[in-house]
Parts: sequence; structure tokens; C-alpha cells
Amino acid sequence: MAQPDSKKIFFENLSGAGKAIAVLTSGGDAQGMNGAVRAVVRMGLYVGAKVYFIHEGYQGMVDGGDNIKEATWESVSSMLQLGGTVIGSARCKEFRTHEGRLKAAHNLVQHGITNLCVIGGDGSLTGANLFKEEWSGLLNELVEQGLIEADAVQKYSALHIVGMVGSIDNDFCGTDMTIGTDSALHRIIEVVDAIMTTAQSHQRTFVLEVMGRHCGYLALVSGLACGADWVLIPEMPPEDGWEEKMCQKLSATRSRGTRLNIIIVAEGAIDRHGKPITSSFVKDLVVKCLGFDTRVTILGHVQRGGTPSAFDRILASRMGVEAVLALLETTANTPACVVSLCGNTSVRVPLMECVQMTQEVQKAMDQKRFEEAVKLRGRSFENNLKTYKLLAHRKPESELPTSNFNVAVLNVGAPAAGMNAAVRSAVRVGISEGHKMFAVSDGFEGFYKGQIKEVKWGDVGGWTGQGGSLLGTKRTLPAKHVEKIAEQMRKHNINALLIIGGFEAFESLLQLYEARANYEEFCIPMCILPATISNNVPGTDLSIGADTALNAIVETCDRIKQSASGTKRRVFIIETMGGYCGYLATVGGLASGADAAYIYEEPFDIKELQANVEHLTEKMKTSIQRGLVLRNENCNENYTTDFIYQLYSEEGRGVFDCRKNVLGHMQQGGAPSPFDRNFGTKISAKAMQWVSKKLVETFRQGRVFANTEDSCCLLGMRRRTLVFQPVVQLKDETDFVHRIPKEQWWLKLRPLMKILAKYKTSYDVSDSGQLEHVVHNRPKDSDASVAM
Repeated sequence: MAQPDSKKIFFENLSGAGKAIAVLTSGGDAQGMNGAVRAVVRMGLYVGAKVYFIHEGYQGMVDGGDNIKEATWESVSSMLQLGGTVIGSARCKEFRTHEGRLKAAHNLVQHGITNLCVIGGDGSLTGANLFKEEWSGLLNELVEQGLIEADAVQKYSALHIVGMVGSIDNDFCGTDMTIGTDSALHRIIEVVDAIMTTAQSHQRTFVLEVMGRHCGYLALVSGLACGADWVLIPEMPPEDGWEEKMCQKLSATRSRGTRLNIIIVAEGAIDRHGKPITSSFVKDLVVKCLGFDTRVTILGHVQRGGTPSAFDRILASRMGVEAVLALLETTANTPACVVSLCGNTSVRVPLMECVQMTQEVQKAMDQKRFEEAVKLRGRSFENNLKTYKLLAHRKPESELPTSNFNVAVLNVGAPAAGMNAAVRSAVRVGISEGHKMFAVSDGFEGFYKGQIKEVKWGDVGGWTGQGGSLLGTKRTLPAKHVEKIAEQMRKHNINALLIIGGFEAFESLLQLYEARANYEEFCIPMCILPATISNNVPGTDLSIGADTALNAIVETCDRIKQSASGTKRRVFIIETMGGYCGYLATVGGLASGADAAYIYEEPFDIKELQANVEHLTEKMKTSIQRGLVLRNENCNENYTTDFIYQLYSEEGRGVFDCRKNVLGHMQQGGAPSPFDRNFGTKISAKAMQWVSKKLVETFRQGRVFANTEDSCCLLGMRRRTLVFQPVVQLKDETDFVHRIPKEQWWLKLRPLMKILAKYKTSYDVSDSGQLEHVVHNRPKDSDASVAM
């Protein structure tokens, strides 16, 4: 196993010995809360602290008694895949009173608890901050009433608070994504995809009402993910006269041959004068003006229910561990903070700064300063809105700029869910920019054979929810067919190229860049968007399609584990795809609560395999009923899936039995997840805007000529930002033999997975979230949050 770098800081320096941490969930429930509770408990126990559950939120804290219970490692087993919150949540009026908080303080002191991890929305977190500010005064009152000893005031002098935001609405400033939002989007998109089939059959219009009393995030992002015809949200009410414009849009869509319309309404949608716009009002309007057969579907609490998505499980696990680290590092003067996500990075932000910013959004909306409200929501929300408008509302031909540029789009490599959303976005943004868009079928194989045709706005309608690659995709590289491809580019006068694909797409662009020396046809702007379930493309932390594959793995692991419910102890050996890249095995293992994940990047030997079996045997004897081991398909040529299965079967004889499962191509199939739809849509729109800019910059003397490194780029997400990187500069970062980047961010998640599986290991905290401040244009919403 790779040895840790001695320069890095490891949390062995941080001890929780003698500390007591309590975790509670408060306010509305959200999928993923259980994952956060599990991570807090296991990380807390790992560092030597006592950990307590507070059942029923603040109500349980006020009532005390059996509501405050010490947690054990086993008490959070089989919790990760459950929706809602196992420890209960309640809204508590009593905690809003001074007397209620006095009772709560007494109950905490009785258990020696001075560290609180609160998972909830802005109301719950504001209450926690007030509790912290009043703490010393409350203790003095308890001494005066003779309820605690005088020395307890000194012993428990400071209350430390760390918050995690659990809310499906994603309405909290200071974090890109709140726990539960992605799962709620999954529920919405599942319903929309199902409704679209029946709507198409009957040529119906459907009005869907989604949650979001004060925040339109769910409505906006689900509208973007399903290609809705119209979206109504509270932050940006439609202009006066919207009723007529909406009906014209619906009518125009039908006249082009579309058989259905989808309108998404946030429950808090209003017009410019603050008057509510209800789903029934929209339905009556469509029936009255157009006579379309129209139905209303109100999703309601379905959005809160169900199992958490892979994204929410990983987010909750990362945030839970970070929350414990934050509590270990707090001093009496440390302000209450919120552990949040910025791009792909954990950060800590002062709790009250986040709350105040969230309240500013509402104030701006109340005062009808809607443009400001959108900006205050953050650049991510603003980008979502701009992208939606760009893709949903087609400008009349007379208003389009005329660039006279031809841009070709193609898919290369294996299919990945979200590719079609990226193609749709590229085509529509390209048309909006005034370009002629051409679609190439079957990658570079189709290119040299001349399978190129112009594609119009309506040709890509309904593509966002389709899995696989509708254009067709092949692994063929261009090097052997450069001359024929150059001929086709001359024939169709192609001025720019957008390639959507995996490692083969990266290699293809390198080959085309090198071909520039002999063929001027390739001296044009060229860009690649990473799209592969393996997530093995250099220059990016995330690829289109990887999230859908992760969800397929997690859903299957859940079912497989459930199949052993009520039987004797059983261990499952699961093989995942990914080539030599262990992303799916590692992150899938973290999201499904695996006991081990074997990957190529972290070499292992027979001693480690033996130690893993012994470790699992011990756990099986004392606590758990089911074990899960993931293996990347190419992690080791000798320690195959069969070998590991046979080893575990033999060594576990008498304690557990074994089963194996090769997941195979089911990881590539299925409808794209909301994350992949939006990631594909938004990075594709950004890439096309870059292409347009480069076309203008490189147009000289009647033609496009671009031969610099920065005109041949990969658009990737790096930590907090989206970056265009010249492909030639990424060569040094790439292991071409094993088709993986030399450095991969997700390897830092492996110790986290091991800790949550009860292994002793080192966890690198050199990257651990430092306290940052919330500002209006902080990188929260740098382009990194384009991911959602």
C-alpha cells in the first residue's frame, strides 16, 4: 500500500479523547441525513470521542431522558441507504423560548456534551447559534437554580457548534449543494420521464408543481434537466404579459410536430406584483387560450422520500467527517461554522454569514429586487437561469446573428449517459450564436466516411433524458484516416470541432493537433468535453456519465445487500468497470458502505487481502450481517474477482458465506442522472461560447486559422473552477499505458471509506476545510458549481 507523504498533516495530532459530541437532525428531513449521522458517529468514535444521538431534534434536546442516547459503531450500520432521518426530526416551539433552551442546556451538561453537530436548514442552524451565544448565561442560571454544580460552568464553559445543511430546496447560501437536493432532483426527474411517455401518447400538456416555497432551484434545475417548455420560479417572476408569450411558445412547439409540453412551477412562484402563480391557474390558462388537453401533477412529499442518491451519500459522508474535524479544532473563540461544498472541495464558512446572506435573498424578493435576488443566490443559480433561457427559448431567425461558421459535433469512445444532453446543448447554443451546426455519426469512423449532416434546433428536442449516444459513437482514432477526415472538413467547410467523449476523445484531439503540421484543415478551434463512466480523462475531476454509473452501482449494491436480509451472514464481491481507473470502485464503495475496494492505483498483496478477510470476519462475529467488497476490473491481473471470491469463501468458512457479482454494462446504460444532464448541458454551453469566441479571434482574411496550443483545449472541472486546458499541456499529466491521469483527487477519499469501515488508517487533513467568508461573488459559485 502507498506510504503517506511525511509532509502532509494527519489527524493523529487531533484527539477526541475526553470530548463528547452530539448529533441531531432538525426541521424538515432530507435524503442523505442518515449518511451524515453515520459519518459523524463513526468519525467521532474513531478519534476517541463519546458520541450521542439526540432523537427528535431540538424537541429531544429539551425533553432529555431517553432522547439522548450514546451511539455505538453498530447503531449506525445499514443506515446509509435509508431515506429520511433514523434519529427523527421535529419542529420545536419550546426551543425558541429561553426556558426551553435552559432545559436543553441542563440536559447536555448532564451528559457532558459541549460539541453539537446540527443537520438542518437555516432555522435550525440559527437556533443553534443563539444557543451557543447564550450558553454561559444559561449555565450560570442553572447554578443559581441549584441544578448543576458551580465547577460545571468552568468545565463546560464553551459550546461548540458545527452545522451541515440538510434541505432538499438548496436554499442556503454558502454551499453549492445541500444534503438532499440531488436526491429530490432524482425523484422529480423520475416522475417527469414517466409523465413524458403518457403525455406523448395523448398529445397532452402537463403542469408539474415542485417544492420550493422561497427558492426555485428544484424547478429551475429539473426544467433544465428535462428540457421543459416553461419554468416559473419565485426569484425571477415572468414579465407582464407572460401568459400570452407562454401560450405562443407552447403553440409554436406543437406546430413543429412535438406531441407534448411540460411546464414546471415552483410552489412559491409569483408574478411581478407578488401575486401567486399556481399550477391550477397555469392549467386553466392553457386550456382557455389553446384548448390543449392539460393535466396537473403535484409532486409534494414524494420529493423528500426514497433512498438517497450516490451524490448525497458521498456529500453527507464527506461533510460528516469534516464536521468532526472542525469540532476537534474549535476553540472558545471559534464562531459557529457550516461545513459546505465549494465546487469539489470541502470548506467551512461562518454560520451566521450564511444565514444573513440567505435572509438577504428573501428580503430582495420581498422588495421586488428580483435581478439582485438571482445574483445573491450565487453564480451557479444565475448560470442555470441563463442556460435555461438560452436552450428553451428559441429566438426568431431575424434576431439571430449570422456568423457563417460551420461547427461539427461528434461523440468518441464508449457511450456515457449525458452525452445526448451535451449534444443538444451544443447544437442549440451554436444556433443561438448564429452558427450552422453539423452532427457527425459514429465518431471519427463516420467522419471519414462522410456521415455528416446539418442539424436544426428541433432535431435535438427531447434528447436530455435519453441514455447512450443518439449520434452513435465508436472508439476509432483519427490518425489512420487523417487525410479522408481533412477532405470531409474541406467538403463541409468545418470551422470548429466539439468532441464529446472519454480517453479516446482526448487521444483523438492530440492526434488532430499533431496533424495541424500537415493539414491546415485542423488549424481550427477544437474542444473536448470529458464524457466517460470511468472518469479517467486527465484535466478534470469529473466526467459526464460517471454520476449515472455510480448511481447504477449503488442501487445494485443496495439490492444485493437486501437480498441477504434475514439470511445468514454473507459477503458480496462486486466487480465494477473503469479500466485501470479505480474511481467507480472507490466512490461507489464509499456511497454503498463497502468494507473494502481494490483498485490498480493502490497496489495490494496477499497479506493485505488476508488482513481484510480477518477484519471482516471479526466484524461479522460481533456486529454486521452483510459485507460488501468492490473490485475494479483491472486492479490486479492475478488477484481476479474469482480469486478474491474463493479466498473470502475459504477464509470466512463457518462465519460467513460468499457471493460474487460482475456488474458489467449495466453501469453504462439507463437514463442519465439529473447531475449528468445538467453537467453535460452546462459545460457544453460553456464550450460552445468558447468556440464562438475563438472563431471570431482567429478569423483572418476570409478564413479561420488557429494553430496555437490554446485553440485545442479540454474543458474540465478542477476543484472549484471550470478550466480550458490545452491538450498538449495535459500529456505530462497522463499515464497513456494505463489510460489514467497520474494524479487523481478521489484517492483522498479512500482513507475516509476505510475509517467508516472501521479500519485504522491515516487521513490527510492538509486539504481540510479552512474557515472562509461568504461574499457575493465568492468562488461558491465560481464556474465550479456548474456541476449542478
